Amino acid sequence: MYGLGLAKGLIVTAKNLVLPSRMMTVQYPDRKVGLLGLAKATDTSILNLLLKDPVTSFKALLGMTEVKENLPQHPRFRGEEFIWYEQRCTGCASCAKYCPLGIIEIVTSESGDQIQEGQKYHLDKFDIDIGRCMFCGLCVEACPYDALHMGSGFEEGQYRRQDLVIDKRRLVSAKKKPSTWFRPQLSSKNYDPQKGKNVKWDGAGRHEKPSLEQQQEKWAKR
Repeated sequence: MYGLGLAKGLIVTAKNLVLPSRMMTVQYPDRKVGLLGLAKATDTSILNLLLKDPVTSFKALLGMTEVKENLPQHPRFRGEEFIWYEQRCTGCASCAKYCPLGIIEIVTSESGDQIQEGQKYHLDKFDIDIGRCMFCGLCVEACPYDALHMGSGFEEGQYRRQDLVIDKRRLVSAKKKPSTWFRPQLSSKNYDPQKGKNVKWDGAGRHEKPSLEQQQEKWAKR
């Protein structure tokens, strides 16, 4: 039994060394499409595609155009990356307090802004260790200002554990395509993270920020 298994393993290894198609494997290969398939993938008409990008359209006619193959995914999928809006965050650290594993580390300092409203803190550090995250979503539920959202991706494989820590710089520069998990304002709009556009900070929250006049009137009545 052991000899047969060893022989099979050696045959597979030999195939991987000899056959060019097995020397490099792609987990999610791109799919070749024609002009109609390219129009469906870009969610546009064939006429608009021919007018806007004639070169790519010609390549699609020749079968030389490839598009990424994305498997169907629910909009409420809780992915590995997080979507964070710095403009909505006050540094209250509610997400870090409610995290059962303590993977969110926040360091703040007094900013001196909006003192009447309780003073908005300056965020010196905002780290999320997704290597230890179980994606329960409690941090997203705890955020009172909808500054933190679950992501929709699942390709976050790294060679080093420290690369699994998402710092403030990566959070700010990441694409803003949040999951609709615990975000009824996005679900009501039938938002799809895979097909939809980036969501701006003023459209990601359940509450609109009051204007300066409304704030002044509010504090004048106190």
